Amino acid sequence: MKTTTLPADFQPKPDLLKDKVILVTGATGGFGRAMSRRYADSGATVILLGKNIRRLEEVYDAIEEAGGPQPAIYPMDLEGATEKDYYDLAQNIDKEFGRLDGLLHAAAQLGAPTPFEHSDTETWYKVMQINLNAPYLLTKHLIGLLRKSPHASVVFMTDDKPGTYWDAYMVSKGGIDQLTRLMAREYEGSPLFVNAVNPGMSRTGLHLRAFPARDGNDRLPMPEDHADLFLYLMSDDLNEQGRCFVPSGAEARQDT
Repeated sequence: MKTTTLPADFQPKPDLLKDKVILVTGATGGFGRAMSRRYADSGATVILLGKNIRRLEEVYDAIEEAGGPQPAIYPMDLEGATEKDYYDLAQNIDKEFGRLDGLLHAAAQLGAPTPFEHSDTETWYKVMQINLNAPYLLTKHLIGLLRKSPHASVVFMTDDKPGTYWDAYMVSKGGIDQLTRLMAREYEGSPLFVNAVNPGMSRTGLHLRAFPARDGNDRLPMPEDHADLFLYLMSDDLNEQGRCFVPSGAEARQDT
């Protein structure tokens, strides 16, 4: 998957996402919360998906207080969700909005980094369910709604943590890379764009759990610092397909 960056000439307008309907998973986490608010600030109606209703309500209230379009809350625990749950979600969105313009897969589970021979099977299944199976099932059931949009975007989040012992987390992210490639090839030439983002080290809860004692954690970029990239990926300016976007300044490369 070719790696690229945000176009240098991209300047988001205040109403960049006006009238778009965008679903964000993990909407109470670092990237999910930040991008839900930025999408709403840019005019989008955001569907907030997460498992903690109180924290979803906090994001909801923050969007309303900032004057954004009224968001929607959809509580769902991705670890235990069945295929029928995803089917019902798609039916509810269709009934309420009639289409979907964007889908950001921001939910993620780190698991327990460990040497392979000590890998915990229960943790493996949990991480795979949240990081790989849930994005697959959710995207599968929302494809029909996304294809009703004149310009739709699916954005997966990937990662390439250095070193060893990342166990199910890295395997699940490798699966996301392949899913991005597969879908991008199948929908090439259509109004549905499928890409991934690898934001690198950012100051999120997941990163702090992975590297709790790392020097410089307090100097890492916040998810909000990447907002322009995530806005571009949901905008009608997007024309790339099957790319992995990295922060501007990172060296572009083509993986083999």
